Amino acid sequence: MKEFILIVEDDNDINCMLKELLEGQGYETVQAFSGTEALLYLEKRVPDGVILDLMLPGMAGEELLKHIKEKSPDTAVVVSSAKEDVQVRISLLKAGADDYVVKPFDTQELLARLEAVLRRLGRIKQLQTEEEKKAQNGAQESSVQCGKAQSGNAQEGRVIKYKDIVMRPEDFFITVGGEAVSLTKREYLILELLMENPAKVFTKSNIYESVWNEEFLGEDNAVNVHISNIRQKLAKVNPEETYIQTVWGIGFKMN
Repeated sequence: MKEFILIVEDDNDINCMLKELLEGQGYETVQAFSGTEALLYLEKRVPDGVILDLMLPGMAGEELLKHIKEKSPDTAVVVSSAKEDVQVRISLLKAGADDYVVKPFDTQELLARLEAVLRRLGRIKQLQTEEEKKAQNGAQESSVQCGKAQSGNAQEGRVIKYKDIVMRPEDFFITVGGEAVSLTKREYLILELLMENPAKVFTKSNIYESVWNEEFLGEDNAVNVHISNIRQKLAKVNPEETYIQTVWGIGFKMN
């Protein structure tokens, strides 16, 4: 038996089609036809993945997404919606969605996207060795002593902090160890996206669509170039620190 998937879709035909499709691939499923019904299932059992419609009775999909990620950040969420606007996709990615398909969708594409997200999150868990966990715990204790958020990321109004990086989004101001650093607008937006979600791994597609406001076609090397530039500029100030981690075959996250 594969992973357990929660299907949240108010259209009975689509919901039943997804159930049949997923169970035909060996997944265990449960069906919810409203946001409030989905919450009840989440209280009983945390799913490995969720296929989430946005237009739901009882509770909007966007609100349900918040509840899912607060309860279980590692649950894979693939949003299914008729909304095609890039800004909608960006807001959902920033809110924690792991991928997005536009209705009407191809069932094989949906399966491929779900499997890719589950694989990605599974690999991230495997990469967390005991040594990394101990280092993470040490960083959390240090952060508490310094009065910072345990994740190493703190927001005070419009200020975002991670390690010795301080960002002020209103005017694109950034310092590293108290020294000002000059980034281009897109470099700044990439680093801001990563720092706002330091534990999340972003694919190149996630980053490109969030920063460039365009659909990612899988051929553009712009993200790699901008990440490299950011690393070089940060290293000039603090060469002993590695701020951005490459998760091979997946994407980038804060180190």
